[in-house]
Amino acid sequence: MGIRRPRDRARPASVRGLLVRFTAAGLVTMVVLAAVIAALSRQAGTDLAVQSAREVSWVSATGIAQPLMTAAFVAGDPGAIARFHRSMREHVLQGSLVRVKVWNADGRIIYADEARLMGQTFELDEAERVALRDGSTDSEISDLEKPENTFERPFEKLLEVYVGVTGSTGEPLLFETYFQYDAVAEAGQAQWRKYAPPVLGGLLVLQLVQIPAALGLATRLQRQQREREGLLSLAADASGAERRRIAADLHDGIVQQLTGVTYTLDAARLGGPDPERDAALVAETSTRLRTCIGELRSLLVDIYPPDLATEGLSGAVGELAAGLERTGVHLTWHVDDAAASLPLVCAGVVFRAAQEVVRNVTTHSGATRVELSVTVEDRLAVLVVDDDGRGFDGDVLARRTAQGHVGLRSLADQVKDAGGALTVRSAPGRGTRTEVLVPIRDDS
Repeated sequence: MGIRRPRDRARPASVRGLLVRFTAAGLVTMVVLAAVIAALSRQAGTDLAVQSAREVSWVSATGIAQPLMTAAFVAGDPGAIARFHRSMREHVLQGSLVRVKVWNADGRIIYADEARLMGQTFELDEAERVALRDGSTDSEISDLEKPENTFERPFEKLLEVYVGVTGSTGEPLLFETYFQYDAVAEAGQAQWRKYAPPVLGGLLVLQLVQIPAALGLATRLQRQQREREGLLSLAADASGAERRRIAADLHDGIVQQLTGVTYTLDAARLGGPDPERDAALVAETSTRLRTCIGELRSLLVDIYPPDLATEGLSGAVGELAAGLERTGVHLTWHVDDAAASLPLVCAGVVFRAAQEVVRNVTTHSGATRVELSVTVEDRLAVLVVDDDGRGFDGDVLARRTAQGHVGLRSLADQVKDAGGALTVRSAPGRGTRTEVLVPIRDDS
């Protein structure tokens, strides 16, 4: 099997990279929205133009053409056709409206402004028959491949509108108009040009407003990532230091004592039976084993702290005091009633702080007496630890931290993460006072 390499540490988030990605996503979104709005506005403009063409056709059919659809006109009288043609030229065939046709129910073209179509008969499609029968209005894109649209092919694309009307004889007729589709498309484009500036301007302003917020979020994310990496590094250092401390305690304390007991018992076994000596040896061995057990219990409290949910803060501090007493340091402690019922998270921070401070007292202070109290004041859990040890100045604390003693530094970070504060006051020969303040949160 090959050597398993550790995973590379995640690269810190780049503020520039995050900002570029955010801006790019915003621009893509803006382009998509602009395209959607363009399509919708063009469609709305096109629909509006088609509706306008239908209204123009209906007004032309009922207001201008229908009064001229006399019996003579329906019969194809040249004079009636001429009058109808003049009226169409003067009042209807204007702008984008380029063709007019009038059909009867048999599909015969009674009138067309293109004279070559008049008199020809073609088959009406279903929509045209419905409009002719019901007197309704409908529209569609002209199929210029149909025979009746031969003379409209030069226009390339037309909008065809037909209106059902009734001649003076009561005969149903179909009034049909053709509009250049370019004008319809232009109406859609005009609608888009009308709404494009405010819409795109609003989207651009929104994008510009979001960039500073995105920059702030990216900067905060990068800072939090760096803080997390620092905490992980600090936790790893603290864990390594704790392992070394426990190993040293075991080697220099319990292992040495047990080794001494083993040597003493081996020597007694080789010296032969001696009741008086053996009785004294058993008593001494029992005492030394009880001491080893006490030290092991202290180490167990360090390695696996008490269950605060079961024992409560008072019970946990009591075990901590018993472990310190076994090292020869007298600890006086007090946990008031309010502190004994602290929320579990807050109690955990307070106990870990007490544990670290007591450990420092045992390791560095040379104290013989320690006073520990936990109280509640103004929604704050207050831990105070006083010892009568040798004390130290600020340079000593800085030097220990530089040498890799990260206990207090790690503790300060834990307390800070809980929203609290850690204060250490000391002077050479005057002992040390450590104060920890942890806010009590109802949701903790």
